[in-house]
Amino acid sequence: MSKTTSDSSKKIDTRRHAMMFAALGDDTRLKILVKLRSGTPQSIKQLSADLPVTRQAVTRHLRVLEEANFVAQEIHGRERRFVACSEAISEAHDVLNVIAQQWEDALVRLKSFTERK
Repeated sequence: MSKTTSDSSKKIDTRRHAMMFAALGDDTRLKILVKLRSGTPQSIKQLSADLPVTRQAVTRHLRVLEEANFVAQEIHGRERRFVACSEAISEAHDVLNVIAQQWEDALVRLKSFTERK
């Protein structure tokens, strides 16, 4: 069962978003996403080129990113190529904005409370 919190117009699926941010919480996965930001589909070989991990490790990281909807794969002949999914990145950005606004609201309330004393 997914725990949700409502904002003025959005529902936040905390379980799904925790999975998304866990996927982003790894240095290698972030490097892979940075490599994919050009929008050009890239093979595992291309993505592994400058990383200090094996192709098998890159494959595992891509699987995690794919499960979190940050990347999708395309088949080109016998080769799989990966692309970044801007929708998931935008969704993560939106969630962070909601959280930032909640903190901002809390700080305003705290400031108001302390100034009344």
